[in-house]
Amino acid sequence: MLKHMVSDNVMNKKILVTGGCGFIGSEVVKQLIKKNYEVTVADNLSKPESAVKEGYKFIKIDLTNKQKTEELFKGFDICINLAAKIGGIGYFHKYPSWILSENNKLYSSTFEAAVKNKIERMIYISSSMVFENTTMFPSKEEHVKTIPPPSSAYGFSKLVGEKYCEAFKEQHGLNFSICRPFNAYGVNEAPGEEVGYAHVIPDLVKKILSGQYPLEMLGDGQQTRCFTYIGDLAEGIITVMESKKAVNEDFNISSPTETKMIELAQKLWTLCGVKKPFKVKFVPSFKHDIRRRIPDTTKMRNLLGWEAKTKLDDGLKEVVQWLKGRGI
Repeated sequence: MLKHMVSDNVMNKKILVTGGCGFIGSEVVKQLIKKNYEVTVADNLSKPESAVKEGYKFIKIDLTNKQKTEELFKGFDICINLAAKIGGIGYFHKYPSWILSENNKLYSSTFEAAVKNKIERMIYISSSMVFENTTMFPSKEEHVKTIPPPSSAYGFSKLVGEKYCEAFKEQHGLNFSICRPFNAYGVNEAPGEEVGYAHVIPDLVKKILSGQYPLEMLGDGQQTRCFTYIGDLAEGIITVMESKKAVNEDFNISSPTETKMIELAQKLWTLCGVKKPFKVKFVPSFKHDIRRRIPDTTKMRNLLGWEAKTKLDDGLKEVVQWLKGRGI
């Protein structure tokens, strides 16, 4: 078994961020650079909004290529592994086989490269979708071990990534930390061409600003989510990376505040400045539309001293202003 040592001080470590030009990755990288970390970003720039920023070394790469990925990982101490095929509810219903296949290739390539290059720790970014079939609320980290596996290919693929963490630790001694974001939102996430290609907040804002009336909503509006501001989420991921207490542990990273979709729509309607009375039309949702999703965030707070700070109203105001500025 290879030995992957974990030091107390990570400030002098070389950090590789895969998928670092994506929505979550960009914010993580921005905060790492602000804290003076030496950062390299690896991304294939497959998302329309993906962009290379200043302050870090960038490598464009197909991370499913095992030989190139093994070469990429040389000389790094920690990998924050965000690379994945990801999108909104419409996206993962349209491309289930592609998501499952490509994500598994990404995991195999990056985890094997981490072992061969004796990476100190893999910070794997999972998803709240691993709790897709839970009936226990709020959902604790340990519930993943007992609840039914996700029904959607996307949720199942993220759970498979968690199994990679456990299996590579068991066989090769590769240390890990699992971060499960819950419904990230913020600036730099544009709406998709079709409903559900991006996440619900940019989708709804696009509909409202385009003048859709009544506003079409998927399902009955009673579905709930805990929306987590992107700045808070990135801070949580970095907190996990920086803590020795987080080694070989899993964490729900989220706001604990539960919001109904109809309430979200009303907030966005007001922020968009629509003069007409708020009116919605409910349309059939997708097959895998979770009725309720609420995390237990006690572990992050008690073990690592972290909790989300940004209020939903404040974050939504920022998102609406940004999307208006883009002419959405």
